[in-house]
Amino acid sequence: MFLLALLIIVLDQVIKYYISSNMFVGQSIPIVPQIFHLTYILNPGAAFGILENQQWLFILIAIALIVVVIYFYKRIKCLAKSFQVGIVLLFGGAIGNMIDRIFIGKVVDYMDFRIWPVFNLADVAIVLGCVIVAFYLLFCTERGDKA
Repeated sequence: MFLLALLIIVLDQVIKYYISSNMFVGQSIPIVPQIFHLTYILNPGAAFGILENQQWLFILIAIALIVVVIYFYKRIKCLAKSFQVGIVLLFGGAIGNMIDRIFIGKVVDYMDFRIWPVFNLADVAIVLGCVIVAFYLLFCTERGDKA
């Protein structure tokens, strides 16, 4: 599971480095015109720009998540693989965006589907991780399922 988290963090940072090195802020490159563009923005907030310029709050939340995952690591290892994958996705995504907040002061976003705010790979990992964990907690824990 550690390798999955590391893969998410490294891939996220490599893509963000490539985008920020080869595009200027606000530049948009159509990949599939009118459907998917690479659009380089710097997001000062969380999802959809909420809580703008609260970088320390997001850094503290990410650090708290890291501490909780490390503290409960032995217990998490005993749970279903699906739950572990959800935690790892959440963990890797949070660290990817935390790195941006610490070193840039904002998060590099680039995936632009034109009907949704621009986001990045770390955001995808966080959302998928939350969905998997929520699904596990809502539908698998009461019956003792090992999804």
